[in-house]
Formats: sequence, structure tokens, C-alpha cells
Amino acid sequence: MQQKEINMAGVKRSNFVRLAEARVNRALRTIRTIGNLSNKSNYEYTEEDVRKIMSALNREVAEVKNRFKNQGIGDSSEFKLK
Repeated sequence: MQQKEINMAGVKRSNFVRLAEARVNRALRTIRTIGNLSNKSNYEYTEEDVRKIMSALNREVAEVKNRFKNQGIGDSSEFKLK
């Protein structure tokens, strides 16, 4: 490998690590805020609502796994309860 290729690989790796840490931490914080919706003294929801939320989250995680396996671009859609 040429020195330029080695340097570029290092830049790509450091960019991946920086962005992955920031994005995963942001996603984890956001997921925790979804968990806050479980407080029945503040919110009213049905088991169907919970099922839809969990299904949407699980579907998106499965899509991310698939993209890493296949290195492809997935099609994401926006979540709606109604």
C-alpha cells in the first residue's frame, strides 16, 4: 500500500469512529426519551401504540444491521402512530 492510501485509510477510520460515537450516543439518548413516554401519570397510550413503537424501532435496527452486512443503502420511512 502506498503512503497516501494508508493515510486515507486512517482518515476514513477516524471519521467513522468520530461519527459513529456521536450518532450512536445521540440515538441512545433519543431512545431513552422514548422510554420516558411509559410514565402513565403523564401520558395515555394503548398496548397497540407500544407494539407499533417497538416494531418501528426493531425494524429500523434490523435495517441498519442489513446495511452493514450488505453495504447497501436502505429505504427508511417516517414513523406515525396514526
